[in-house]
Amino acid sequence: MVQSVELLLDAPLDTAVRDEWTRLLDAGLHSQGRVRSESNRPHVTMFVAHAVPDELEDALRAAITVRRITLRLGGVVIFGGRYATLARTVVPSIELLELQARVFEVLAECPGIPAHIRPGEWTPHVTLARRVPAARIGAAVLAAQTPERQLTGSSAGVRRWDGEAKREWLLT
Repeated sequence: MVQSVELLLDAPLDTAVRDEWTRLLDAGLHSQGRVRSESNRPHVTMFVAHAVPDELEDALRAAITVRRITLRLGGVVIFGGRYATLARTVVPSIELLELQARVFEVLAECPGIPAHIRPGEWTPHVTLARRVPAARIGAAVLAAQTPERQLTGSSAGVRRWDGEAKREWLLT
């Protein structure tokens, strides 16, 4: 399992993404809206590893020097192949890239960090659906689209997620 550090969305952005999840479900497609866990919420994953030692938590909190970051959700992006992940891009601002780099710097020695999470390799996004069959990608993109191509809001805090223990807690 994994542990992660995630940027949460403010209420209007959270609602907009949940509406996209619902449109996917209503179209009979895969959606993050199927996940019934209380901790399931739209977010931007800034860091992932197999484990994050508890002793790094204070340094991690200190690295998160901003309370709110302006976030702009862009178009839909597809990761993967035969079974894809459908996501909304997050337009990478300097503030967002700097925050992610600071988080990564604190946690760089954690075991099991995937290459795509390293600064310069990271693609900020909010997941809409996982395991979308290739034949359904076009339908999923159409179903997920909002009338507005870009949605603007802000972050609403940073949380830690422990995938093994299935628990979350706020860092800010």
